[in-house]
Amino acid sequence: MPTETRFEGDLDHLIKSGRMLLDAMRYECHGETFKERVVKSLGTDNASKYLDGLPNFKAKYQAWYSEYIALIKRVLPDRLKDFLSYYEYPRVRKVITVENYMMRDYLQGFVISSRVDRSAAIPAFTQQLRIVEAARATLKSSLMNLTSILQADLFDSEIDSSRALAKAGFLRAAGAMCGVILEKHLKHTCANHGIRITKKNPTISDFNSALKSNGSISIPQWRQLQHLADIRNLCDHDRGHEPQIPDIDDLLSGTSKVLKTVY
Repeated sequence: MPTETRFEGDLDHLIKSGRMLLDAMRYECHGETFKERVVKSLGTDNASKYLDGLPNFKAKYQAWYSEYIALIKRVLPDRLKDFLSYYEYPRVRKVITVENYMMRDYLQGFVISSRVDRSAAIPAFTQQLRIVEAARATLKSSLMNLTSILQADLFDSEIDSSRALAKAGFLRAAGAMCGVILEKHLKHTCANHGIRITKKNPTISDFNSALKSNGSISIPQWRQLQHLADIRNLCDHDRGHEPQIPDIDDLLSGTSKVLKTVY
């Protein structure tokens, strides 16, 4: 199945299940009032079947949430922070209000007052669902650039090949191949952030420095990338010191993490 079609199907599933979860949430919070609305819309018999078929919100939400996080990192990474913000409440929160009552509060069953009860989380989940719908619309758009999605799938496959080389004992070859994957990913990341590299043959270190200077990565990420660049250089240049299994393990696991966290 083509990558675009697969992601479309995944998003369609998340939207459908998300809408069911939203109605389940409304039913939990508003009970008879919500039931009356459904009866008015569907009729008594159909409304009864619909309400009986609604999922248990607390039991199903976490799976829906986790599945979407994994998907949004590839389809609409710029909205990940927004999506997460509706789940986790602020670190500094002296008073819980309707505005800062989040999904985590709802799942823990917090009821603050008659004004701030569990229904205060409905807008938060609604916004999460809107972000899912926006991701679907973006993917469907002819302007959607699928290069990152396709490249991520390709790199995952290439990392598996690097692991196979390492397992067979070809440590230097495995490290060199993984280094190429990392370099290509960082080059693409720089392009995504509008960072222009003037050097004719830039290396991992060059891309890493540029991303740090642009504020696109944190200091810990920059240090980790430099560590990975050092291992890659060890594999590429025979200077009397052979790469060891821990070195290659670090490079493989580190590169896999970078593909999922730096974009």
